[in-house]
Amino acid sequence: MTDTVSRRERAAGTGAALKQAAREVFAERGYLNTKITDITAAAGRATGSFYNHFAGKEELLEALLRDMLAEADETIVDVAGHDADFSKISAIRWHVAAFWRFYQQHLPEMIAVKQAAMVDPELGRRLQQIMADDDAHMIEHFAHLPNPPAEPLVQISAMNALMEGFAYTWLVVNPANGETIPDETAIDTLTNLLHHGLTGSAEPPASA
Repeated sequence: MTDTVSRRERAAGTGAALKQAAREVFAERGYLNTKITDITAAAGRATGSFYNHFAGKEELLEALLRDMLAEADETIVDVAGHDADFSKISAIRWHVAAFWRFYQQHLPEMIAVKQAAMVDPELGRRLQQIMADDDAHMIEHFAHLPNPPAEPLVQISAMNALMEGFAYTWLVVNPANGETIPDETAIDTLTNLLHHGLTGSAEPPASA
């Protein structure tokens, strides 16, 4: 029994080490330029051990995305201020701020997801489905709007596309040119656009 537990612990440790190494190598080289041997070398593991855990680099990226979303869900439960009523600008701002900080925290992985989807549409669809599954809880947030949408998942996808595109522009593209944007400015800009689009109100957001 002890040997079985020990093997499981070693396997779990290897899986975690490969994921952490992938994050680091993605940050250094980018997803497209990263080889499996780069990941195993950074993790200090034999190349063959990789395939005991993942079928390929694509499956590893899917696992990273699931881990990120699960961690974010757990964090939201513990953070004060969460409000599901999207008729309130404060509730929208809270979610925008959470997304912005999530994107910053997981920048290498978010860039990897974008790169992977561009070169492998099928992988892109799988990654999108993982994120869409995580978005199901957001439907309740739209039910509080003055005119709740008939298809809230469409609205949710539009909201996510706006936030992701804006974050990619300012956290990935423009920093290469030396241009930056303060976090509060980014959050307020997205909040105001979303609040106006969802409720028809132009009330400016109050920075937290």
